[in-house]
Amino acid sequence: MAKKVFSYAFLLGAMVLLISGAIFFALQYRQTMDDAYETLRGEASYVESGVKIGGVDYLKSLDNTNRITWIGADGSVLYDSEYPDLTANQGDFKEVRQALETGSGSGIRRSSSGRTQTMYYGLLCEDGTVVRLSRPVSAVQHAFAVVSLMISVTVLVLILISALIAFRIAKTIAEPINEMDLDDIPHSNPYPELQPLVERLEEQKEEIASQAVEREQLRRETMEQQAQEQERMRREFSANVSHELKTPLTSINGFAELMRSGLCDEEKMIEFAGDIYRESQRLIALVNDIIRISELDEGAIHTTTEKVDIVKAAEDTIDILQPAAEKRGISITLQVPSGEDGSRLPVRVIGSDYLIREMFYNLCDNAVKYNHDGGDVFVTIREDEGNAVISFADTGIGIPKAEQDRVFERFYRVDKSHSRTLGGTGLGLSIVKHAAQVQNACVEMESEPDRGTTITVRFPFDNEKL
Repeated sequence: MAKKVFSYAFLLGAMVLLISGAIFFALQYRQTMDDAYETLRGEASYVESGVKIGGVDYLKSLDNTNRITWIGADGSVLYDSEYPDLTANQGDFKEVRQALETGSGSGIRRSSSGRTQTMYYGLLCEDGTVVRLSRPVSAVQHAFAVVSLMISVTVLVLILISALIAFRIAKTIAEPINEMDLDDIPHSNPYPELQPLVERLEEQKEEIASQAVEREQLRRETMEQQAQEQERMRREFSANVSHELKTPLTSINGFAELMRSGLCDEEKMIEFAGDIYRESQRLIALVNDIIRISELDEGAIHTTTEKVDIVKAAEDTIDILQPAAEKRGISITLQVPSGEDGSRLPVRVIGSDYLIREMFYNLCDNAVKYNHDGGDVFVTIREDEGNAVISFADTGIGIPKAEQDRVFERFYRVDKSHSRTLGGTGLGLSIVKHAAQVQNACVEMESEPDRGTTITVRFPFDNEKL
């Protein structure tokens, strides 16, 4: 603010001084010219008196810095102090004509003999002749230049003084504003003119305080809701875990009880042992998935962010699941970008190799498990608007529309009996969802009952394709 006040005050003062200086220069120049004419008039009067007494001899005896010309009534030159041989008729010149008509005349013109801009003054004598005195304008301008220098110095000094005054004014105006107490603005207002601004600041201050209170209340409510939601999810998760663990443990306990009682033959013993093995494998898989999703929830999985070739990760995943797919006659096809020679091109993204392989395994495993015997699985990797995209499509049982929003929930199964028969834990898609969130990726799903399911993972724009 002080800078603006200083600028405006200084510019205003400088402008006033410059305009005043220009006007003074013009007046001074006019006054100098008038003084020069007055000098010529006085000298002309003096010369006219001398001519009356001594004529040409008198004129020759004068030591005058101005040019003196004595002109007859017919315009002929009777005498010229600078050009003795001057014979040109002078009667048509303005100053001579005016002198003959009115008694005196003056003017500024370029001298026909000296070729310089000259001031002229003519005075009519009693005998009808004209005495004319002239002086070069340059002589007058030289005298004016000396005066102009003094005026210019004076104006510059005044401009400097105005700058100091403007600085002082700006400081005096801005200092009380800068020292205003923002915590008590109404009582520290130095100027009545600022009252509307002060009132507006007070309103904004109250609004900000009110908004801060509302935000704090909202933050607390949000935290409480989050805490309640987390508690609900924890209880629900605990209940689901207990239920999911209880089923295989009950089966194992039942088979073991029958085997211990000795009421079954050797063939049944082998069958029960196989059942116990399958249930224990399912129990191990469930425990592993529970641990993994808990680690994802708590951020306890410490993974290294690196450039991961998702083509290689997909190939390795397919190799692992190929035996299980072949047992049911399911074909797995991988479609990836290729070069001009037909070779597969790597597609690299920034992420965790461990989590990416975990996602791919769960998605490809589901595509095989929930497929029809003899069905197909298509794994496609492509680039879409700079994003790396991988999709897992199957020709399996599909998912009803009403169930599609819930398949990523923990322990949610579309067909619970079929899922348990296939060894599913109900946590695979939940792990995929959490792993995608950790890597800023997104998961999309399309499905129709009895026509198959396609799940697509899109890695974000800031990932890198090499």
